[in-house]
Amino acid sequence: MTSIDIQHLQTWIGKKETLQDDIPLFPAKALAAALDNENLPEKGDTLPDFWEWLYFLPTAAASATGADGHPSKGGFLPPVPLPRRMWAAGKVNKNRPIIIGETAERVSTIKSVELKEGSTGTLVFVNVDHDIYQQGTICIRQEQNIVYREQPAPNAPLPPIKTPPENPDWEKTITPDPVMLFRYSALTFNGHRIHYDRTYATEEEFYPALVVHGPLLVTLLLDLKRHAAPDLEIANFKFRAVRPTFDTAPFQVAGKRVDNQLLLWSSDKEGALCMKIDAELNQG
Repeated sequence: MTSIDIQHLQTWIGKKETLQDDIPLFPAKALAAALDNENLPEKGDTLPDFWEWLYFLPTAAASATGADGHPSKGGFLPPVPLPRRMWAAGKVNKNRPIIIGETAERVSTIKSVELKEGSTGTLVFVNVDHDIYQQGTICIRQEQNIVYREQPAPNAPLPPIKTPPENPDWEKTITPDPVMLFRYSALTFNGHRIHYDRTYATEEEFYPALVVHGPLLVTLLLDLKRHAAPDLEIANFKFRAVRPTFDTAPFQVAGKRVDNQLLLWSSDKEGALCMKIDAELNQG
């Protein structure tokens, strides 16, 4: 078991980071192309939901990057001494759209650092709030839940299968491939090697294949809703990663409306629930 000095890590609580970005057109246009969207965005358009993760990117130098491809520990995020880092869940509250081509500011704050013991061993949860502004007005409030965990054994099983919801209103099959994963890694400056280095993913982190990014799954689910039900406007949503998705087989993205709520989810070739989103619609 890894020794964790949780009191030291909790000194990061309250730490802030402020980043500016011009919200240029190219990343949005490139992501639209990577998702095979027919219509490419233009300057002055509103940024689709969750595409803000193309911006405000930390640019760690090569010498400040770890062997896993992540930035070295101990900068804005606390230096948790556990090898696996995953974006486990998050929440998004929308106030107004982000406009492509207008300067924006993101203020990030470490809200909590918690140590827990789970069935897979020691876990550390770091919660970060991100507030994004344009023209002095808040556009989006986000909560990012990051989990750090010990390296599992090579033969460790995947999380147990959970059944996705039934009777979707919309459904689409996605066939992942290394090009899709590489493009999303490049556009989000995500160097984590589990998404593009198959040898590293299978031999060092003991995954069976390349891992589809959790934020990419969220983006694909929201993209499904945007094309299938463009008149439905989301006010806020929360998402949770249930089980990893890999690049070796097609997977499903699906969704349905239940009263004033939207349920969106992805499932893999085994029919296992992988990513889920619970969204609340704007009234009226």
